[in-house]
Amino acid sequence: MSNLLYTLAIILIILWAIGFFAYSVGSIIHILLVIAIVAVLLRLIQGRRL
Repeated sequence: MSNLLYTLAIILIILWAIGFFAYSVGSIIHILLVIAIVAVLLRLIQGRRL
């Protein structure tokens, strides 16, 4: 499960970077960034518990 969260976070960060530098789609790009950061934080928190 943690690998899935990590992979999802990386994909969302890449999508955010492409959207940020290519053209602005509005708040959708920033929502993707927030979701990616939350996924990384969840993975770090879960990793420390194990």
